[in-house]
Amino acid sequence: MLHAITKATDEIVTIMDGNVYGVWLYGSVVLDDFRLGWSDIDFVALTDRPISESQAMQLLTLRQDMLKNDPGNPYYRCFEGIIADRTEYLSQSFHRLVYWGTSGQRVTDRFAHDAFSLFELAKYGKPILGGEPWVFPPPGREELVSAVRAHYDSIRKYAVESNETLYSCGWLLDIARCIYTLRYNDIIAKTRAGLWALEEHIFPDETPLKKTIEIRQQPTYYKASAETKRWLKSLGPVVQRYADVLEQELLMH
Repeated sequence: MLHAITKATDEIVTIMDGNVYGVWLYGSVVLDDFRLGWSDIDFVALTDRPISESQAMQLLTLRQDMLKNDPGNPYYRCFEGIIADRTEYLSQSFHRLVYWGTSGQRVTDRFAHDAFSLFELAKYGKPILGGEPWVFPPPGREELVSAVRAHYDSIRKYAVESNETLYSCGWLLDIARCIYTLRYNDIIAKTRAGLWALEEHIFPDETPLKKTIEIRQQPTYYKASAETKRWLKSLGPVVQRYADVLEQELLMH
């Protein structure tokens, strides 16, 4: 993974002719909770100059180009983040930025980090090239609570039915993290949030959460299991029961 991170950083610097202000990692990588087959390598790269159209086109497919040149490294496809001009990022008014996501990439003029990502960047973000932490002002308490409410709404809307992907049980970890954030005004890794919820007996039915943590330890193994896929597909009602607990927590905040 370190090789992939270094390679990606070097390639971004080369494409931008050295005009890179800073590159930061955040998320599971810096929270010591990265799991190949489940997690992303979350990053932000800010440049010292606006990104030209030709540079954007090179950056757009950089993940695929690196993988093509080094097919044995599985980490290139894990990158998720943005490459943007620092001045534009600070003003949140973009002319052109490059976004890498789980489902693809695009050149766009719109982007905004959610409060969870901003908090992680401000408090736990790891600079791997230049940069200053003041670029990412941490969100306040009200913003974090609003983000939890928005996440709760998404769970109610999109997790009524589940599918065979690991993200179906990932909702349970997300709910545990949301409750932790409400109680402690902080963010912890997904696995740690699940373990904390078990220690505190947050949910009446702990069996699904225990199984989720077990799957997170070996996602590549479990994602190929037919039995696991059947279980994941049946999780919709379980996720909603866990969301009931989050709802009660929100009422207290």
